[in-house]
Amino acid sequence: MSEEDQELIAAASEAIKNRYRNDWQEVGAAMRTRDGRIITGVNIDAYLGRMAVCAEAIAIGRSITEGGDKGIETIVAVRHPRPYEADQNIKVVSPCGSCRELIHDYDAKARVIVPNGPEPSAVSIGELLPNKYSRGT
Repeated sequence: MSEEDQELIAAASEAIKNRYRNDWQEVGAAMRTRDGRIITGVNIDAYLGRMAVCAEAIAIGRSITEGGDKGIETIVAVRHPRPYEADQNIKVVSPCGSCRELIHDYDAKARVIVPNGPEPSAVSIGELLPNKYSRGT
């Protein structure tokens, strides 16, 4: 893990630490755009589960809104533990399938930090989403 990758993990962790609400906000994300900005987001949960929005999607949307689509150099998501869990450490989590599609759609060369044993590692979005769906190409 590079210092820049550690910086992203820290930014995502800080975002969810500041906004954690049990059963509402438990995942934070941070992304570095190709022009060097760091953008964070937290998930938005809902009583109707299909209305929930992942933290990665919020970060991507904020990035586009605040500075235009500059691409995703690296992105990471972390999960805050619930109050009753024995391990209270915030940990890197893999993006869900929908987020993998979204990340690939916005930057097919993005790096994604994922859990990998005791230390997270960075992989390409293509490694996480082989044979990606496309519209007839």
